[in-house]
Amino acid sequence: MHTIRSWLTDWVGRILPNSQAVSFALLLVVGCVAVVSLGRILMPVFAAGIIAYLLEALVVMGMRRKLPRLISVIVVYIFFLTLLVIIIVGLLPLLYKQTEQLIGQIPAMVNSGQSLVMQLPEKYPHFITQDQINEIMGSVRQELVTSGQTMLGYSYASIVSVITLTIYLVLVPLLVFFFMKDKDQIMDWVSQYLPKDSNLSSRVWREVDAQIGNYVRGKFFEIGVLLVASYVTFSVMSLNYSLLLAVLMGLSVIIPYVGATLVTFPVMIVAFFQWGVSDDFWYLMLAYGIIQALDGVVLVPLLFSEVVNLHPVGIMVAILFFGGIWGFWGVFFAIPLATLVQAVLTAWPRLGEADGDIEPVR
Repeated sequence: MHTIRSWLTDWVGRILPNSQAVSFALLLVVGCVAVVSLGRILMPVFAAGIIAYLLEALVVMGMRRKLPRLISVIVVYIFFLTLLVIIIVGLLPLLYKQTEQLIGQIPAMVNSGQSLVMQLPEKYPHFITQDQINEIMGSVRQELVTSGQTMLGYSYASIVSVITLTIYLVLVPLLVFFFMKDKDQIMDWVSQYLPKDSNLSSRVWREVDAQIGNYVRGKFFEIGVLLVASYVTFSVMSLNYSLLLAVLMGLSVIIPYVGATLVTFPVMIVAFFQWGVSDDFWYLMLAYGIIQALDGVVLVPLLFSEVVNLHPVGIMVAILFFGGIWGFWGVFFAIPLATLVQAVLTAWPRLGEADGDIEPVR
């Protein structure tokens, strides 16, 4: 019994060695519980807070050029609204149209693919038989029927989705403006409910702010560069559904290592059914490979060399964990959240470190 009590005392001493650590641990627990339990209800608030946080860098740039904060906020907000209108009015209808066209072409693609697959037993009788081909095609047809039923189910829920989207389009921009305009007042109000002795929390926030802010802004820039480069390349080569595939390529960088692999298949399939195994097909795949190589070799090191210091295994675990909890947004913010965890563990006081040993706020 004495041994167990001694072990527990030592464990508590390692985990919570001083009062600041206790306060910070409680703050983390309360924050996590609030996000998990109220995430769906307060999602517009969380989304607006994240957008305002990302736009704050532009506001600060304006203030450095001697603009008053309110004027800088208004200029950045107008830029944000303009970008939002371009995406909603210009980009989304084109994406919807190309997606609709691609879905309409799927039956023809399946028939062409079936004809090619049915020739395999004649060409390679020692490797695959006609019965195996029939079994594979039956499975594919079943999957297509299931996918069609799922899409039909989504169409029934589209009215609710439209209402939710409308609410988001009204609430989120308003919240973004007030978060940017009244940032100091909001921070002062929140600080009233935080412990006065918060050097540890401030130290973690400084590190997280530097890491996450730069990472997310760099990731948006990477998405934009890759999207534009892909769209120009696909359009010049007259690839079908060039805008849709370019958007997929841009979004693929959200999931490191995996996204680039996954987006290769739709690009390859569309090119194959458009040109077959011809010179155009290989030229496109060469251009696609060059874009991916430039992204991995030039763009990513340039944007993130000093931002993220996570092992690839840690990145994969973070994507699986946070993606399982929050879906798409969990995947998008997996690396920033993993960076937050790393910053907490790095700044956490070690055994024997007293309150006075913690670096004060500068």
